[in-house]
Amino acid sequence: RPGIRVPCATVGAELPGDFKIKQAKLRGVDSMGMLCAAEELGMAEKSDGLLELPSDAPVGQDIRAYLALDDVAIDVDLTPNRGDCLGVAGLAREIGVLCREAVTRPEVAEVKQTIDDSFPVQVDAKAACPRYLGRVIRNVDLTRPTPIWMVELLRRSGIRSIDAVVDVTNYVLLELGQPLHAFDLGKLNGSIRVRMAEEQEPITLLDGQEVKLQADTLVIADDSKPLAVAGIMGGEDSGVSTSTQSIFLETAYFDPIAIAGKARRLGLHTDASHRYERGVDFELQSFAVERATQLLLDIVGGDAGPVVAAVSEPDLPSLPAIQLRRDRIERILGCGLPDQEVEDILSRLGMDIVTRDSGWHVVPPSYRFDVRLEEDLIEELGRVWGYNQLPVTLPVLEATSIERQESQVPTQRFKQLLVDLGFQEAITYSFVDSGSLELLAPGQDAIKLTNPISADMSHMRTTLWAGLLKTAKHNLNRQQHQLKLFETGLVFQQSADGLSQIDHIGGLMSGNAHEEHWSGQARPLDFYDLKGAVEALLDLVSGGNSQAFQVEMAQHPALHPGQSACIKKGDSVIGHLGTLHPLVQKSLDLPQKVYLFELVLTEIQQKPLPKFKELSKFPEVRRDFAVIVDENIQAEAILQNVREIAGSLLTELVLFDVYQGESLGAGRKSIAFGITLQDVTKTLQDEDIAPIVDKVINSLKTKFNVTLRE
Repeated sequence: RPGIRVPCATVGAELPGDFKIKQAKLRGVDSMGMLCAAEELGMAEKSDGLLELPSDAPVGQDIRAYLALDDVAIDVDLTPNRGDCLGVAGLAREIGVLCREAVTRPEVAEVKQTIDDSFPVQVDAKAACPRYLGRVIRNVDLTRPTPIWMVELLRRSGIRSIDAVVDVTNYVLLELGQPLHAFDLGKLNGSIRVRMAEEQEPITLLDGQEVKLQADTLVIADDSKPLAVAGIMGGEDSGVSTSTQSIFLETAYFDPIAIAGKARRLGLHTDASHRYERGVDFELQSFAVERATQLLLDIVGGDAGPVVAAVSEPDLPSLPAIQLRRDRIERILGCGLPDQEVEDILSRLGMDIVTRDSGWHVVPPSYRFDVRLEEDLIEELGRVWGYNQLPVTLPVLEATSIERQESQVPTQRFKQLLVDLGFQEAITYSFVDSGSLELLAPGQDAIKLTNPISADMSHMRTTLWAGLLKTAKHNLNRQQHQLKLFETGLVFQQSADGLSQIDHIGGLMSGNAHEEHWSGQARPLDFYDLKGAVEALLDLVSGGNSQAFQVEMAQHPALHPGQSACIKKGDSVIGHLGTLHPLVQKSLDLPQKVYLFELVLTEIQQKPLPKFKELSKFPEVRRDFAVIVDENIQAEAILQNVREIAGSLLTELVLFDVYQGESLGAGRKSIAFGITLQDVTKTLQDEDIAPIVDKVINSLKTKFNVTLRE
């Protein structure tokens, strides 16, 4: 159209994509160049129509010079703790610190109030929004274009120009790091209310997305509806347009915890949420409002009213006083820094410092949310001073020996023994599903997690078997049929004092006793293989005392009746072992038999100290016996009675045969055992041995009604 000013690439120009402008003839007309769109100049990924320049753009000037395109773009990557650098002012401040250069802050004079108009503000959620500022600006002209310099700066920062008001708020966000928003004043009803959303309260956002909010979401609302999701995005119904004549300019400080995660929940990530989630300077809002107002009045004109502020001082962040010690700096950095250097660095970082005898009393600035500890200050000193200037020193490690009680068997020793027996250690989650616990430990009050990772990890385990059986199933389903697994770890139980955490050791066996071999048929593992592994563990602490622990037949809801036992220490039950109950095996969908044990680890770690026992020079005497007893009498009861009666001359007692058959009669069994006697002072004669043997046999007859088998 007449009067439009656009870039023109003349003959010889070279555009992005190695596109060279040559003289040509188009539809019979000589072409000496090409009018360009932003996309053709490499200034946008896509563009609609020619790049229109302001009407005062000087004809004939190089477009590079006019738009200052010969500059350098620096892409800065920040760690999450440096939210103070999410603005050019913050970056300049940081560069000034590192380069020891003075930093000039944008000069903003307080905007002269020309009208008394204001819009009432009420903050209900004071903890989530401790500071809220707003200002009415009337008689704005949104038909005025955004200055080309601002459009270009926004473009190079990855932000598309929309209209003058939105562009100004985006520009101040990039410049200072403080988000702002503008409402169409004519679309507001009653007053501004900063409150928590009602459950499933609807709002249509500026991007056209309709969402329903949850009750923990902070919103900016008027008396009738939500206007914006606080710290994330404004609403479509209250947005400015070319017909807007008056605006309500707002900015706020929001608690980062109140904003964190809300944008992600809505499927959004905005420039505002990115900053508010990390924390903005809680003393910056007034300056940002003045800066934005000044720019708006310069670009779209209008009359500014007073700033309305709602502030809850108790809910604003506090600036902690930190004591920085000289010796602590040297200890952490490996070298001391001159006092003058420390004070210079801290001052340039914006810290308020007061010198003390031992160091400094330091108060960080409001924009440094990440500085709260003495170590934070020392980290800043090392970073600014220069890591390359810190000396390379090796740490001094003093030789120290770990105190270890001889009577205490370490957990590692039990682990190593099980590994030697062919077991492999498993490490499973402490969180298990309630169904497994109900099968393996019914009746126990398991602790339910308030916020579980998943439905099958909803309770704290009361037994190690839950994790071991899940591991066994995983392996069996992958054709690993030979399993020997163990685990040590805490189980969790309710107690009178609250939560009780107890160290356990548990194991699992399944499959064959040995790998397949030509020399013989494979033998399936059985209860006694498991019992042998448990007895090997107990032997580590029994010190040769066969009475330290007892294995007795017992019932357990998860174990097969008749193939289960308990382990006792004195009168206390400290563990169980046995075959997994067939119904439990079926419920867990395990394809083969499984054998389990579990012990309270702390109950088996204490062992007696070794004591010297005089060695006898005289020969041992062994006598073997076979007694017939009722089949319900346990062999251990027989042996225990023999130990008590045989006296101090007994050095060994061994059970070597158990037999049941028709010749013995129904309900009877034969138990054969051998006793070994030895004296340290003499050779035992028949007259010494006979009374002991008679005493043992008579006691067994009296207590168990045994019959001596010939």
